[in-house]
Amino acid sequence: MNSNIEKPDIAAEKISRENTNTPTEAPPATPPEAGKIDINFSQGLAGFLASNNISIGFTSYQTGRLYLIGHGSDGKLALHEALYPQAMGVIGDANRIYLGTLTQIVRMENVLGSSQRANEVHDKVYVPRNLQTTGNVDIHELGIRENGKIVFVNTRYSCLCEPSVTHSFKPIWKPEFISKLAPEDRCHLNGLAMVEDQPKYVTAVCRSDVVDGWRDRRHDGGIVIDIDSNEILTGGLSMPHSPRFHDGKLWLLNSGTGELGWLNPSDKAFTPLAFFPGFLRGLAFHNGYAFVTLSKPRHGRFEGLELDAKLKAKDADAWCGIQIVSLSSGDVAQWLRFDGAITELFDICVLPGVANPITLGPQSAEIRDFLTIENPQW
Repeated sequence: MNSNIEKPDIAAEKISRENTNTPTEAPPATPPEAGKIDINFSQGLAGFLASNNISIGFTSYQTGRLYLIGHGSDGKLALHEALYPQAMGVIGDANRIYLGTLTQIVRMENVLGSSQRANEVHDKVYVPRNLQTTGNVDIHELGIRENGKIVFVNTRYSCLCEPSVTHSFKPIWKPEFISKLAPEDRCHLNGLAMVEDQPKYVTAVCRSDVVDGWRDRRHDGGIVIDIDSNEILTGGLSMPHSPRFHDGKLWLLNSGTGELGWLNPSDKAFTPLAFFPGFLRGLAFHNGYAFVTLSKPRHGRFEGLELDAKLKAKDADAWCGIQIVSLSSGDVAQWLRFDGAITELFDICVLPGVANPITLGPQSAEIRDFLTIENPQW
């Protein structure tokens, strides 16, 4: 169905403008349009989000946007988008969202109290409060340590990093087979799994130690690495992404075959749970369900993999969107699909306890006049 989507206005006009200064500069430029996009979704998606008391955040570096999907009190699905150049890895909760972009790691804070509503409908407003500049290191996935420090996958330099106060990044780990830090994307290190708030597992397309070497190993060179021991737990995967440790299992997406599965604890073999009609990147879990983002295979990079043959055998076309599957059965419970100008998504997160969120992009016109004060005393 195409109807019943509410695209809420982020109207700062309903926030009092008294005693604010109006900049004399020209207002920010209107963000570029992503192009015509058709949205279809399962009839029960809004009810599913409401019954689980969640919203979803997901990214598309192709359109340079962070998307938030929630549910309104009228039972309709609520979709909001904000411009963030090359939006990639995203993690979040009811209080904040972290996002990796083309040159920065963005921390957004919810500014509303539990009883407050923006424009009478939005229970969360995520405002960018810190933008840590890294430069273009091809940030992929993010993690947050127990002490609050950010960890991110620096794909261009084939390593894990923390942000630096003075420099572009601080490397904290690299695979043993990577001989030096160089801006060469040698193995296409891409995914990060946190265990007890510490970085534990990563995925890479292969173990290449030459510039752009991963492109020749897309079919079966994929690996999962234990960060603590530097052990390669398993190989033979096809462009694996998004490792996640959930409910005692290490889950991941075998993107080149379109499968979600886990590593068998006994022999570390990849055990598929479900097939999806798309190239997979982005995985989250909540209440017995897996949330997966699908992309259409990109020409020249994601084509020619086993996924193509599987789609042909099922007489299916690849599509771009989200599927929510039951972990007990592997069946699709709910879905959302994009057609048109958007063909690739990257990451997804579940926001528990959030009904109808919005965020203000750092280049938006609204952020200029959306002002809040912490604990005003007079």
